[in-house]
Amino acid sequence: MSDTFRLTLAQLNPTVGDFAGNAAKARDAWQQGKDAGARMVALPEMFITGYQVQDLVLKPAFTEGAMATVDQLALDCADGPAIGIGHPMFIDGALYNAYSILEDGKVKARTLKHELPNTHVFDEHRLYTKGPLGGPYSIDPLRIGTPICEDAWHEEVSETLTESGAEILLVPNGSPYFRGKHDIRLSHMVARVVENDLPLVYLNMVGGQDDQVFDGGSFVLNRGGKLALQMPAFDEAIAHVDFIREDHGWTAIEGEKTALPDDYEQDYRVMVEALRDYMRKTGFKKVLLGMSGGIDSGLVATIAADALGPENVRCVMLPSEYTSEHSLEDASEAARLLGTRIDTVPISGPRTAVTEALAPLFEGTKEDLTEENIQSRLRGVLLMALSNKFGEMLLTTGNKSEVAVGYATIYGDMAGGYNPIKDLYKMRVFETCRWRNANHRPWMMGPDGTVIPQRIIDKPPSAELREDQKDEDSLPPYEVLDDILERLVDKDQSVAEVVAAGHSREVVKKIENLIYISEYKRFQSAPGARLTESAFWLDRRYPIVNRWRDDS
Repeated sequence: MSDTFRLTLAQLNPTVGDFAGNAAKARDAWQQGKDAGARMVALPEMFITGYQVQDLVLKPAFTEGAMATVDQLALDCADGPAIGIGHPMFIDGALYNAYSILEDGKVKARTLKHELPNTHVFDEHRLYTKGPLGGPYSIDPLRIGTPICEDAWHEEVSETLTESGAEILLVPNGSPYFRGKHDIRLSHMVARVVENDLPLVYLNMVGGQDDQVFDGGSFVLNRGGKLALQMPAFDEAIAHVDFIREDHGWTAIEGEKTALPDDYEQDYRVMVEALRDYMRKTGFKKVLLGMSGGIDSGLVATIAADALGPENVRCVMLPSEYTSEHSLEDASEAARLLGTRIDTVPISGPRTAVTEALAPLFEGTKEDLTEENIQSRLRGVLLMALSNKFGEMLLTTGNKSEVAVGYATIYGDMAGGYNPIKDLYKMRVFETCRWRNANHRPWMMGPDGTVIPQRIIDKPPSAELREDQKDEDSLPPYEVLDDILERLVDKDQSVAEVVAAGHSREVVKKIENLIYISEYKRFQSAPGARLTESAFWLDRRYPIVNRWRDDS
């Protein structure tokens, strides 16, 4: 009996619904494993369909097509190593999240996901049937237990596999990023290793899907929780891991241990990869955005240039009589530093026409928010016209602080197809701009050096919809606002708890009310990159009609 076993780990980026493309990636990984002398090639959870497929999986034709693709993949890869690959599966009319082991042209073994996550972005109880606790499968000379993603977060599944004879644990994942996620994963997997005294392979996919980014970072742990291999975050990668049989069992030979970036870099990478894959997987090539000379549009333009290349980004200034010369200069300078195109489309003419059209009905009223919103909506109309004419997707530029309190105009600056900074609070926007000016990485397609002018970072934020307007005219300072929002939104603290943390009750109640009455805006807003566990979309599902308020 052999005392060695080579396992190839394929940390790859599937596309939802692209069965043929995903199968081609699997075949290529299998060939690399075969060439390297591997006994098995492992791919992530639900790889053949991409992840998450949401209600697509409820269409019988979708799941049947995925199953047929897996069967064909087994035939295509009959002469070589076994393949482990995730996909949906009908069994006796029930739908499962399955992981199949393909060998010698057929399905040799199959594991069904037991623990179905039903929190945050996951809704698997609604979609799948809970699989039974299973046992390991053999790829000579090794017995492998496969807890699928969430299964490995629960003691019972790995314990059952170990008691049934598993000699290592292979965990295929579709695990999306949120800030600090890697350390949480690692902690749970170390616990499984220590509890069962077995090596563990954690294999995650990479790539963007709508709001989520799967961040890779796959790793291998030996007994005692010792790290044997660390694959890179966010990048597609193939790694060959050699296991050797020793007196006490199997051990992974130590391989490369890639350093993982810090939180600021990971957040920024997520925003870039989310936009890059959203564009690539939907077929768009170019983007445009309204470039105000403010920090939010400056950061979004930078993310877009890094994701797509400056030549694929159009910045558009849309000045009114309230737009300062400084803003025009700053917008132009930011575009120059990035190397993007910049156009100017004044809104004074359209605004005059709209004012005249509405004058008979507005006679006798005072100017208020209505007139400010007309400016924003005119900008939305003009930007969407450019989007339609040139096939460039419009990006929106509202940060999480604004999105939370509704400090944005629906059908105006909220118009667009994607918002890279939707889950980034304003104070973190400032820090992210400073980070990007100081750092450049090979995966960035934009230029090195300062790309967001310091004056944009330093000046007080303003929507410039009336004379001398500042955001703090109607909102608390952002350092105060963001702390309140993080407590109310991200931590679900009560009003009393936020007040006890040192905030004015009057201000907290005002912010709480703004959050609730802005739900209808968020319901209609563009998707954006998920950075936290409390992102506005699938993580946080609130009713639009809601009279409840926290009186604690």
